[in-house]
Amino acid sequence: MADKPSRGLLLYGDGLARFIGPAHSHLHSLASKANCGFLSVPNAPPSESEDDRIVREFAVVVDACEAYFNKNGQLSSETKSQKSSLIPTVSERFMGMRAALLTNNSSLKSFGEILGFNVLHWNGLFGNNNSPPALSVDNLASELLTFLGFQEGRITESSQFDLLILHIGSGENLNVEKGKATAGDMEFMNALLGVIMLAAQPGTDIGSRLHLSLVMGYGNVSKADEPVLSILSPNYQKNPQLSALYPRQSYTMRGESPRNDDRHHSPMLIAQYQYAVTRKDMVETFSFEDFKERSGNLTIPADRVLHEIAFKLWKAPKYGA
Repeated sequence: MADKPSRGLLLYGDGLARFIGPAHSHLHSLASKANCGFLSVPNAPPSESEDDRIVREFAVVVDACEAYFNKNGQLSSETKSQKSSLIPTVSERFMGMRAALLTNNSSLKSFGEILGFNVLHWNGLFGNNNSPPALSVDNLASELLTFLGFQEGRITESSQFDLLILHIGSGENLNVEKGKATAGDMEFMNALLGVIMLAAQPGTDIGSRLHLSLVMGYGNVSKADEPVLSILSPNYQKNPQLSALYPRQSYTMRGESPRNDDRHHSPMLIAQYQYAVTRKDMVETFSFEDFKERSGNLTIPADRVLHEIAFKLWKAPKYGA
């Protein structure tokens, strides 16, 4: 535990996990230094649109599913004018935490505002463009760190935000040819991560206070993903008929109640790093296979990750304590 509250940056690669390759060296470098694991997510409802999936999975990550669904299981955005005043803000939930969201998805912007996030806009960072230019990685990293009170390698006494979430995915953020958008997002994420890690090297002021989380999701999934991306225990997979004899894995429980809608494959992948604060595990590459075999966290529900981050920012009690 640090002697001062950290400042959090969460990079969320929505739907990019399946596009990670050996050339994405900055992701693999982070994984080799970080504490890694899986985040389990619920099964998708039938006939879900891509836009609905983006908002629903973000709602899971920030533990706001009740704000997402109304009592009939429809999007709360359909009745947000009646319901928004009843939804606690992220600041109310986490001891005054000042949180911001940067995304280019219009539905996610609206949902973030309902949750009390300060929603930032690409055009506010890059002139009048809705999307960052291809060579703007250095500028973006500088802007993100400045929002968190890191300027020119130094820590300022105060910051505009305690936590900043950057959402990149579905080809929203890059002006590239149709069909190459996701690949462009993946390259952009890798490059951005490299700049941030360079600024937060061990021994630097930024490195001592920046709590960095990288979350990579699989986006739309199918039954074909189940056998190759399963997070079930080996014993269960070998003997499913004896499943009642094995204890339930912790990610399938919420308190004393079972989570009956959890997807047992295609989890989100997470790596968290802060110099001298996070515990390094045995992972060497940012990949599903390496995480499953060597990660320190194994699997936790995705709706618990924001609580873990808020604890590092001194804005929540320790999850599980």
